[in-house]
Amino acid sequence: MTRLLKIVGGAILLLVVIGALIVTIVPQFLDRIYYHGFASSHFDGARFFNPDGDADTKQIQPKGSGGGRASFFWKYFTGSDGRSAWPKSVAVERIAPPARVEGERMVVTWVGHASVLIQTQGLNILTDPVWAEKAGPLGTGPRRVAAPGIAFDALPKIDLVLVSHNHYDHLDKATLKRLWQRDRPRIITSLGNDSVIGQTGAQATALDWGQRVAIKPGVAITVTRNHHWGSRWFTDRNRALWSSFVVTLPGGNVFFAGDTGMGDGKWPDEAAALGPIRLALIPIGAFRFVDGQMESGSHIGPVDAVEVYRRLGAAHAIPIHWGTFRLSFEGYDTPPKLLAAAMRCTGQNGFAPVAIGRPMEIAGYVKPAAVTPMARAALLKCLDTPTVQALR
Repeated sequence: MTRLLKIVGGAILLLVVIGALIVTIVPQFLDRIYYHGFASSHFDGARFFNPDGDADTKQIQPKGSGGGRASFFWKYFTGSDGRSAWPKSVAVERIAPPARVEGERMVVTWVGHASVLIQTQGLNILTDPVWAEKAGPLGTGPRRVAAPGIAFDALPKIDLVLVSHNHYDHLDKATLKRLWQRDRPRIITSLGNDSVIGQTGAQATALDWGQRVAIKPGVAITVTRNHHWGSRWFTDRNRALWSSFVVTLPGGNVFFAGDTGMGDGKWPDEAAALGPIRLALIPIGAFRFVDGQMESGSHIGPVDAVEVYRRLGAAHAIPIHWGTFRLSFEGYDTPPKLLAAAMRCTGQNGFAPVAIGRPMEIAGYVKPAAVTPMARAALLKCLDTPTVQALR
């Protein structure tokens, strides 16, 4: 009996030691220093932050979830959190894009989520390319319900890649590695993400907000501010910067919002100041963290997206970041339906969904008619109808 007690006691002691080592070592192991630099308006010398406030970028738990973070994740992964059902798969009609599009003509194909192929000026540009089946670490995370709109092997040669930040649904190392090995594209990202991308063997140019790089005569990329956060392993939170992008083009610019909350709402004005925007790629999904809520700190939903569109003064816009990975609590097609309702309320046009995998010809830039700003409270009141309430 004494021998058994010693064995049990030793085993318990070993488990305690192992547990202590896990608690002290693993978080540091999972942390990463992606960037070294001087402190700035959005970098404290160790981590990046939103200069317009970070308090609202933490995910909010749904009402009645209870039990803290562990309960939230348990209900999320077991599907017992009361969220709307999504289809297991969505049919995608793939239409092969052209190999090249020259001059000011522009053809755009939504690949899914935030991945978009933009073809103009003889360049093939990809935003946040993700061909992974799941958006998460080690083969975990939300599963794709819609296949990529272009099969990877059917992609034309890619010249330029824009990577907005390091979340798994935007920075897919396996896809970037394949692109690099096949095409050697120019990869532009924001500070620190080049370290993550470099783990694939690819090389990336990392810029701070406001910095610009020339691609060819008449074409340049400016990394611009948005309102988000970054992490690959929880403890490495905000070690790398997040951003949007303006692609300066002779026929009118392209704005890619990346992944963003509304924040102070001034970042669209900053992007618009760089020149007329012919096309804006604006997220509208993953915004329902609390029952009845129309936004989150980290993501804009349709209500805020229509204001972003107005502030940008864009001639055309395509909604992204919806209908591919189930990241939040809204129904599968709630974002585009709510977007259509919000556009009617604000009296705007030119911002509507496109089908995944279908190349779209984008008309040349024509300055949109001025639209009277609509206060958020007034827009929510306009949307407060039985039809829209049913979408929540």
